[in-house]
Amino acid sequence: MVATAPHGETTADQTPAPQQTPRPAAVVVLAAGQGTRMKSATPKVLHALGGRTMLGHAMTAAGELAPEHLAVVVRHEREQVAAAALDLDAGALVVDQDEIPGTGRAVQCALDALDARVHATRAATLAQSDTVHDDEDGEHPLGDGVDGAVVVLAGDIPLLDGATLAELLAAHHADGNAVTILTTELDDATGYGRIVRESGTGDVTAIVEHKDATAAQREIREINSSVYVFDAAVLRRGLGGLGSDNAQGEVYLTDVVASARAEGGAVRALLSDDPMLVEGVNDRLALATLGAELNRRTLERWMRDGVTVVDPATTWVDADVELAPDVTLLPGTQLHGATTVAAGATVGPDTTLTDVEIGAGATVVRTHGSLSVIGEGASVGPFAYLRPGTVLGTKGKIGTFVETKNAEIGAGSKVPHLSYVGDAVIGEQSNIGAASVTVNYDGVAKHRTVIGSHARTGADNMFVAPVTVGDGAYTAAGSIITRDVPAGSLGVSRAQQKNIDGWVESRRPGTPAAEAAARTRDAAGDDATLAPQAKRELAEHNALNGANPSTDDDGDASASTGSA
Repeated sequence: MVATAPHGETTADQTPAPQQTPRPAAVVVLAAGQGTRMKSATPKVLHALGGRTMLGHAMTAAGELAPEHLAVVVRHEREQVAAAALDLDAGALVVDQDEIPGTGRAVQCALDALDARVHATRAATLAQSDTVHDDEDGEHPLGDGVDGAVVVLAGDIPLLDGATLAELLAAHHADGNAVTILTTELDDATGYGRIVRESGTGDVTAIVEHKDATAAQREIREINSSVYVFDAAVLRRGLGGLGSDNAQGEVYLTDVVASARAEGGAVRALLSDDPMLVEGVNDRLALATLGAELNRRTLERWMRDGVTVVDPATTWVDADVELAPDVTLLPGTQLHGATTVAAGATVGPDTTLTDVEIGAGATVVRTHGSLSVIGEGASVGPFAYLRPGTVLGTKGKIGTFVETKNAEIGAGSKVPHLSYVGDAVIGEQSNIGAASVTVNYDGVAKHRTVIGSHARTGADNMFVAPVTVGDGAYTAAGSIITRDVPAGSLGVSRAQQKNIDGWVESRRPGTPAAEAAARTRDAAGDDATLAPQAKRELAEHNALNGANPSTDDDGDASASTGSA
């Protein structure tokens, strides 16, 4: 980017430092368009890329200028766009464009609303001193309204950033311009308004829309980006004289350029050498193209700041994500929303995280998660699912095929595999056995499970909440824990196992299993395959039926039908 010197000639390094540039009186974001080429029920400016809507990108860039006032002009799908604007900035002034089409009319509606706000503020202040009176010269007793620089930008230019706007504003003040326009050059400028410059000075004499351009003007490659800085008084006067005598029957904001020139004001342009920076979105193809370009720029910035991105082609990082130096992102990683990753952490491959905080040195592998916290040195995955409210402590572990929700897992505690932990608190240095479930829902309400520190729970445990397992307690494998387990106790809940001898051969005759069992019995005797417990049960059965149990050489009871 280069700044425009006086008399329209461009030169580098003339932009004042940001702190020397006065804040603008207002920024106006134009978000009233219908966006028919998007073919969507969603308003065009609410389509997202890089984790923000296009309106969000525009308002974020505008906010970096710290304007005295921010106005957003709406019309089509007014309620949705207005709600989104106020959600982004509760102090924004939402302005309704009337039925008169065109960017000029949109800005005129915004300026009228801004002037009314300024008048109301001044009236409230002056009412305290009772000094308001009619001016003998017929001027408004509260002044004209907004005074100073007014920045205008379209709401569908998502790559435009605050730094570029600040540079445009600085050039406007440095040159004392009436109007300053952000422009760029395209190899094919079809469809864009052309910048017509004065020979010799390079000042802008007009912006001609493509449909109204002559054949010679259509050869011009410098185009209007729909980003401007106006002196408020110049803008107010120019808008008052606008008409719609053009090919589209619209009120063009670009016609203010001619009126500013007619008054003798300076109209100059700041030429950007980065066309993508001011590229607008009109359809889904452009949305995808600019989304990919935004992601490329985001990754490039992080890599220059010390982040390793192994495969930029498959890695996506939203605009609001924060990464520390020495973070490593492996292929297939997507980081969305307000996700933050601390130094030395490794994320991926094939991981999607939204609004997740990852501590230093943590590893997250093949995981899907949202609204969760992963502690320093902790490990997650592969194939884990972190639902909102998950908090994993320092050096904790959430392992393979584990799902968590609204769960606090203390430092050093592990949930290694095949488990669900929901609405639960687990203390420090505890181990949860495989295939465990906190049974948190009774069909009406959710209940909490509490497992203390240094606890050891067995595999295939069901913790039927509300239930508490104390510090240092154990639970046996296969247990259904329905009552509290005191600290240091062993919780056991099992039915006694019984083996029904010969069941397969009698109930599944002719199957491979039955044939295998028969072969084994034939080779080793009737009770060769019986386990000690089954032998004891068989002996008890025979005793009840009058048979005499005997003891074999190994001391196991066996059945004998002979007399003593």
